[in-house]
Amino acid sequence: MAFAEYEVVVQRDAMSVYNFLLDPRNLVSWRDGISGVELISGAAGSMGAVYRPFFAGTAQPAVADFELTATRPGAEIQFQVIAGPARPHGGYYLSTEGGSTRVRFALRYRPPGAGVLMYPKVRRAMKAQVAQLERLKAVLEHQRAAA
Repeated sequence: MAFAEYEVVVQRDAMSVYNFLLDPRNLVSWRDGISGVELISGAAGSMGAVYRPFFAGTAQPAVADFELTATRPGAEIQFQVIAGPARPHGGYYLSTEGGSTRVRFALRYRPPGAGVLMYPKVRRAMKAQVAQLERLKAVLEHQRAAA
């Protein structure tokens, strides 16, 4: 199984961070290569909602739909990629530290059968994705400074 995680401390309260992360349309502001996200089924921000990301440089959405599988206000958001060649499970885990919030972004992926041969490449890609949490921190702290 491939696993990657990264964490940062954001100078924002947990509910502000949670609400920002709960809206996948905000991925555009901090995740490389994502040019848009649309809700394709379910109620926005609730368990079972399914979203389709659009990737920069492509006219059509890539097959990488994901579903919100667990939400705990101010504490946790989990999702599962439900379409595409790789279907990792991921989550954002929040904890309050004074007036700040520790955010951990974790991804895990169990490649099917022969997919084990791709393990090193998948692990590197996952590590790069979770490290983008640094950009989330910068975006949220800039919003706070601008307010």
